Amino acid sequence: MNILSEKLKETSFSVIPITFIVLILNFTVLHLETHILIRFLIGAFMIVLGLSIFLLGVDISISPIGRLVSSTLTKKNRLVIIIIADLILGFFISVAEPDLHILAGQVDSVTAGVISKLNVVIFVSVGIAIMLTLGLIRILYNIPLYKVLTVLYVIILGLSFFTSSELLAISFDASGATTGAMTVPFILALSLGTSTMKKDSKVSEKDSFGLVAIVSTGAIFGIMLMNLFSKSGELTSSIEQNMAVSDSILNPFIENIPTIASELLLALFPFLVIFLVFQFAFFKLPKRAFIKILIGLLYTFLGLFLFLSGVQSGFMEVGNITGYTIASLDNKVYIILIGFVLGVVTILAEPAVHVLTNQIEDVTSRYVKKNAVFVSLCLGVGLAVALSIVRIIIPGLNLWHYLLPGYFISILMTYFTPKLFVGIAFDSGGVATGPMTATFILAFTQGAAKAIEGADVLKDGFGMIAMVALMPIITMQLLGIIYQSLTKKEGAKTHGNEL
Repeated sequence: MNILSEKLKETSFSVIPITFIVLILNFTVLHLETHILIRFLIGAFMIVLGLSIFLLGVDISISPIGRLVSSTLTKKNRLVIIIIADLILGFFISVAEPDLHILAGQVDSVTAGVISKLNVVIFVSVGIAIMLTLGLIRILYNIPLYKVLTVLYVIILGLSFFTSSELLAISFDASGATTGAMTVPFILALSLGTSTMKKDSKVSEKDSFGLVAIVSTGAIFGIMLMNLFSKSGELTSSIEQNMAVSDSILNPFIENIPTIASELLLALFPFLVIFLVFQFAFFKLPKRAFIKILIGLLYTFLGLFLFLSGVQSGFMEVGNITGYTIASLDNKVYIILIGFVLGVVTILAEPAVHVLTNQIEDVTSRYVKKNAVFVSLCLGVGLAVALSIVRIIIPGLNLWHYLLPGYFISILMTYFTPKLFVGIAFDSGGVATGPMTATFILAFTQGAAKAIEGADVLKDGFGMIAMVALMPIITMQLLGIIYQSLTKKEGAKTHGNEL
């Protein structure tokens, strides 16, 4: 109960800022209908409660399983077994990621089923599985992270010339959406468990980060490959502006119960099977520890159910309305400023960010401070959302105008940034795009795209998550360069005093 109380406090402080901003806007420019506002507040409460229970479940089930699996596979020291196991784990952990289901549902809705939710989930999960395996092999064989990322993004750049503009935005959005509340704790646990098996502590410290960065490219490859295999042709948005789906307060929550419950059972069941197989074949955990992990998986299911119910039935609708209403104002500066503020406060609501920052402090023995990481991420994400709004407003400004120079700068910086910060930076780009970004902010930008003349929901409404994944990579590497500079100055000062 004490742990749950801490999680409730953590998620409350995370979700309250967005809720407070919406309430202020409601009494100034939005003027939401009563039933929509009440649904939003119920959704916010369910998100707080759901995320709290989910994070508790992650702590006592997902993370321990990740560490046990990685250490078990590493001890086996047989590459074929490691590859097969990592492919299976990568696929099913991606299938279970709620952010991916939210994004895939949005894509399905916007394209009127031309790009189905199932196709997005399957192709992305295959890409994730392959890249997870590659990332863990990199750790085992001490391959420098910056070299691997350089090769991967050069390949992505080449494939982008054969990918439609609509699916290019979706592919980079999928990259961010797949590294969410379910995936990140498990990936970080796998990375930490694998790297700590190595004798060199300095190499182990650096290898504790960077796996999320490699895994996130798998989603990009997945969507790009889906584009090559599909024959959908020119995609266009087919949805109309329809804000109030139901006048009832509770009906949307009740109607979504069967769909959400069945999807979560389908997503988590293979994960449960994998755990049971490893338990009886390798782990041999004591009865008490075994039951504790099973209870943790139950918490994970319950938490995700409450979270997704709150998101789909109350939260995203208001995000859409907020973006549409503010973008309809004559002065477009308002939508840019509010986008920046929402981006800044959103990072506080991402549970995966808290997981990463805690691990950064632990691995670096508090050399890299949590607050420094948070400030860098807040500025990066705020700027990313603002730039995404600017792209919607200005005709002819495409996503690749941001991503091409952005990733070129990011990869170039890896050759000058302290190698520990390279992994931290690219992991930060992945974890910044979690539940709040994939829900409220995505709906916000799509609402803005509906309202702004000349903008297209499909081409311009997507791509924001990609920007949120990019900007922290740059800001965190800048933080690393600053840390390096300060360390050199302190070293020079100490040396001068000794002389």
